[in-house]
Amino acid sequence: MPRRRSGGFAEVLAALPSREAHEPRSREHPVAAGGFLDADGCYWRLARGPLERRPAKRLAVGADEMTLGDWHEDFPDALVPVLLAPEERPAAWRKASAEDPRAYGFRAADGRTLLYLDVFC
Repeated sequence: MPRRRSGGFAEVLAALPSREAHEPRSREHPVAAGGFLDADGCYWRLARGPLERRPAKRLAVGADEMTLGDWHEDFPDALVPVLLAPEERPAAWRKASAEDPRAYGFRAADGRTLLYLDVFC
């Protein structure tokens, strides 16, 4: 499997909202904010959602990345979703499907896609 690469530093900076627009939203939920920075510095922009079950299931298989909306503890000032390893995705989809998630599609500047499952109990 190819190693995950984020864009160059200039691409990351170009994808970010202005500092003034981003800072107050750093603790805002990624869906409400319209995007987020992952732990690798890649900016993911909200592309669509909430998704119906069938398109969400297709993304669970075909998206480049997937998250259940769990947060990294290493970033106390921002909500940074934990990206799942490929081997974790099938079990995560089964678990999330049983709990009726809201699914959203995000896109990176380099064209990669991400499925974001927001699970409500």
